[in-house]
Amino acid sequence: MPDNILEVRDLKVYFPIKKGIFSRTTGYVKAVDGVSFDLRRGETLGVVGESGCGKSTTSRAILMLNKPCGGTIKVNGIDISTVKGKDLLEYHRKVQVVFQDPQASLNPRHTIRDILTEGMIYHGLITKDEANATAAKLLEQVGMPSTILDRYPHEFSGGQRQRICIARAIALKPELLICDEAVSALDLSIRAQVLDLLADLKRELGLSFLFITHDIGVVQHIADRIIVMNRGKIEESGTCDEVLKSPKKEYTRYLMASVPKIGRELAVD
Repeated sequence: MPDNILEVRDLKVYFPIKKGIFSRTTGYVKAVDGVSFDLRRGETLGVVGESGCGKSTTSRAILMLNKPCGGTIKVNGIDISTVKGKDLLEYHRKVQVVFQDPQASLNPRHTIRDILTEGMIYHGLITKDEANATAAKLLEQVGMPSTILDRYPHEFSGGQRQRICIARAIALKPELLICDEAVSALDLSIRAQVLDLLADLKRELGLSFLFITHDIGVVQHIADRIIVMNRGKIEESGTCDEVLKSPKKEYTRYLMASVPKIGRELAVD
């Protein structure tokens, strides 16, 4: 098994600009323009930058939600553009995501039991008879009581819903978990608790994390290495100490100077 769970090489994701009554393509928005990086097995790699820098577009390409127009993405050494059929189904099991808005991520008509176990049953990981016990164990892993199984998402706070989203993601026994602004909508104290939970799950389950955020303070709290993105390109990368204590690029210094109070507090050990 390769040391790198994820390898991205010269990734390009362009979106056409269309104008006129015939919607002719007059140019392209280069959302991701030649991005390359590796994510080591068991590592947390933080990708940080302002809105529009290309970080979420990169994550969506890895999730196969955006189609690249150039470059390669390999997971466990396999080019994902070649994955089909049962292998594609297995890929979507191994690579899970936690998005920013937990309310939009959860089906309001499904109970917590259904939300947690539907994917597992579909992938053949459990039977319907095992649903209750499995869902209860997942809730315990994310610090939620098993008594909520018959309740619905609207009955919970934002932080609780995000814990449920995390439980759903780890239910499929993934190898790679992509967190796309997963804590940015949460209050400071809840944000810190969820970050600690993710760190605990990483150690317990042997997960690898790609952590997308605009907040350098959050990245410093959880990441082993950092990538700074700007205008679809990587400005600089390295360990937290290398990038944050001795930033080489002006853009990184600008991001650090603009870290809000909430991020600074999170970054304190």
